[in-house]
Amino acid sequence: MYMTHYMALLADNQPWNLILFMAIPVVLAETVAVTELFILFSRVRSGPLRAINRAASIVGGLYFSGVFVYLVQHAVLPLTLAGEWRGAADVIAVGAYLAGVVPLLGLALLDLGVIGRGLTEDGRLRRHAVFVAIFLVVAHVAMIFGMLDPRLLMASEPIVQEEMDMSTMHHHQH
Repeated sequence: MYMTHYMALLADNQPWNLILFMAIPVVLAETVAVTELFILFSRVRSGPLRAINRAASIVGGLYFSGVFVYLVQHAVLPLTLAGEWRGAADVIAVGAYLAGVVPLLGLALLDLGVIGRGLTEDGRLRRHAVFVAIFLVVAHVAMIFGMLDPRLLMASEPIVQEEMDMSTMHHHQH
């Protein structure tokens, strides 16, 4: 199967790449997203829910920053220098995935007090929610384009029909 580098990365070295590059960041980000909803609606300012949200924000942002640096050094730069990108879908998938560092690191820096120190509690909650929303958008763009056959957005490589056509499949059913 022909796939984007995003999908190839997740499919290689099973299950470790899937755990390191998808499961850990997504579990941390989804923990932030879900607890964020409860915090926004209940206006909880302290307690275990807020502590979980803060810890997941900080760990997620710092962890994904490491993933970002690693993938830029070991994937993006080599692919770019060798001219091995598989068209627009490939670039969009990897680019959107890596763009997740902006909101995730933003969450970590906000919860560490590095940015947003002058914000009111409501302002901080709004900024936190915006970072979560941005992450959800870029992560889903990465997943959608990452799962796409990259040849669909390439002008030079037509997709060869690899599956059986309907007449062959109908013939095999009898």
